[in-house]
Amino acid sequence: MNIFSTKFINMITLFITIIIFLLINFSINKIQGENQIENPEQNINLDIISKNEEQKENPEEEKNQEEENWYVEIKSISLKAPIEETTEMEVLEKSVGHFEDTQLTLGNIGLAAHNNGYKNNYFKDLKNVKKGDEILYKYKDFTKRYIVNTIKIIKNTNWSYLENTTDNRITLITCVEGKPDYRICVQAVEKL
Repeated sequence: MNIFSTKFINMITLFITIIIFLLINFSINKIQGENQIENPEQNINLDIISKNEEQKENPEEEKNQEEENWYVEIKSISLKAPIEETTEMEVLEKSVGHFEDTQLTLGNIGLAAHNNGYKNNYFKDLKNVKKGDEILYKYKDFTKRYIVNTIKIIKNTNWSYLENTTDNRITLITCVEGKPDYRICVQAVEKL
């Protein structure tokens, strides 16, 4: 072989080696690039999973926060109870219920709770409230104090005490023990 053909073969070999090297390098970079694209998605998915797990792990913390944002307190009967919307049975089994047709802040706020026979009987001592006792109501950033001025036994069909009013008041209703057709109704007006 002459020198020219040896150089030519060496150049071809070098050229093929460079092409093979570039192809291998390109393939490696492509694979790494795909992994880099996949990894952010995995990180995002892991972040979402992590946040979902945190929410699943802390339902009590969330519930406690809700309870701190909406509750009723009557110190004279050692009551501090969480409030939830509606007066349906599943709500009343765990909280004081808010009558949906009544106000949340200004006007007449209507609340109901069990007083015996259930796991949570928040209004069990409502019968011991006296005129002049103070009721504290908190809903989110709204806080108001009320003074009890009305305590009555009413028929279970009497909804007049839950009608809206021009003044600010709170109305608490529970059953009368042994008298299913009657309710204890405690009303309090805004403390000025």
